[in-house]
Amino acid sequence: MTRVSVTDFGAIGDGKSLNTHAFEKAIAHIEKQGGGTIVVPVGTYYTGAIKLCSHLTLHIEQGATLRFSDDVNDYPIVNSRWEGVKQDVYMPCIYGHSIENVTLTGGGKIDGNGQKWWQVFRQQRENLRYPRPYLIGFDFCQRITIEKLFLTQSPSWTVHPMESNNVVVDNISILNPADSPNTDGINPESCRNVRISNCYIDVGDDCIAIKAGTEQTADKSPCENILITNCNMIHGHGAVVLGSEMSGSIRHITISNCVFQKTDRGVRFKTRRGRGGTISDITFSNIVMDEVLSPFVMNYYYYCGPKGNDPIVWNKQPLPVSADTPACHNISFSNIIAKNVRAYAGFLYGIPESPITNISFDNIRISMQIDAQAGEVDMFKDVKPEAGKGFFIENANSVLLNNVIIDNVVCDPLYVKNCTDVHVNQSFVKQNGQLFGLKTE
Repeated sequence: MTRVSVTDFGAIGDGKSLNTHAFEKAIAHIEKQGGGTIVVPVGTYYTGAIKLCSHLTLHIEQGATLRFSDDVNDYPIVNSRWEGVKQDVYMPCIYGHSIENVTLTGGGKIDGNGQKWWQVFRQQRENLRYPRPYLIGFDFCQRITIEKLFLTQSPSWTVHPMESNNVVVDNISILNPADSPNTDGINPESCRNVRISNCYIDVGDDCIAIKAGTEQTADKSPCENILITNCNMIHGHGAVVLGSEMSGSIRHITISNCVFQKTDRGVRFKTRRGRGGTISDITFSNIVMDEVLSPFVMNYYYYCGPKGNDPIVWNKQPLPVSADTPACHNISFSNIIAKNVRAYAGFLYGIPESPITNISFDNIRISMQIDAQAGEVDMFKDVKPEAGKGFFIENANSVLLNNVIIDNVVCDPLYVKNCTDVHVNQSFVKQNGQLFGLKTE
C-alpha cells in the first residue's frame, strides 16, 4: 500500500500556512493508487475542509495537529442533514460521502477552531447562510474507523456519521467548552452497526445522541444495532440521548459499563407528536452516574425545534393514533448507581394514546443530593423546576421497579398517573437511615 507524507505535497506545519491544496493533492494521489496512508507529521497544519476518498488511512501522528480555518470561504457547500433535515450545509472539516474502508488514527489532535463559528451563531445567527460544519462527517459510507485521536473546538457536532454502516469509534477524547453551542460529541444518525467504545467525552451539548431524522426527512431510515461501552461522559445536556430526531426509528441499542458525571441528564429519551417512529429494544446496564440532574428522563412532550409550540404537541388529551404518533417500548435499565442526583430520580412522561410500554428498572441505587437546588428536569413547560423528588411516571404501561432504592427523597417518592400494570418489588425509600417500602399509592 502507498504511504506518503502530506509534506510531500507541499504542506507546511507552521500553524499559519493554508494547506488545503496540499491535502487535496495527497488524497488525489492515494485515490489514483487505489488506496494507502497519508501521514500528518509533527507540527500544526492549518487547512480548510478536507474531503476524503475510499481505502484511505489518515494517520495524524502524536504531536501533530490539524487546525481548521474559520473562514466560510474554505468550506464548500454539500447536501447533508442538519438537525435531522436534509439541506445544504457547510462541508464538515473532515468529510466523506459514499466512500468505504477509511480510518482516522495516529494519536494526534484535530482542532475545529470553533470560537468564531460559535460567536457568529450566538450574536448574528441570521448572517450564517448555511449551518455550521461538523468536525467529522461521513454520509452514506461503509467500514469507517475513527480511533486514537483528540478532537476539540468543534464548530458544531463533533462526529456525525449519517446513513452509514459498520462504523467504529474507539479510544478517542472529545473536549469542547461547556458553553459552546450544539457541540455534541458523537451522533450516529440513521446508521447501522456502530460500535463506540473507550471514549472520553466532555462537551457543550449531548455527549452521545442517537438519531434517525425528523418528519421532514423524506427517506426515513432507522438507527439500529448500536453498541456503546466503556465510555466516560462529562458535563453536557445528556450523557446518552435518544432522539428527538427519531422519525426513522431507533432500535437494538446496548449501553454498558459507562460513567456519567455532571451531565444535566443521564439517560434521555425525547420526542413528540408529529415525529412518528419507534424507539425500541434498548438496554442500559452497569452504569455509574454522579451529580446528574436526573438519571432517567423520557419525555414525549419535548418542544425544542420547528413546530414545537404547535397545539398538538401540548395537548394532554388522547388523540387519534397515526403514522405521526411516536412510540417507545421494550426498555431495560439494570445495575445502575446514581449519586448526588439533584432533581428527579426518574421522569417518564408518555402521551395517552401512545404510552411508554414495557420498561423495567432492576437493581437501581439512587441517592438524592442533600440540599440540592431546584432544576428543570427537561424541556417541559408544565413541570416546574424542583429538587429531591422520586419517580414521576405518567402515561406508561407494563412498568417494573425491582430492587430500587432511593435515598434522601424530599417528597413524592413515586408518582404514578394514567398507568397500567405497574409492579414494585423489593423497592424502598431511605430516609434518616430507615427504609420505607416504595408504593404506587
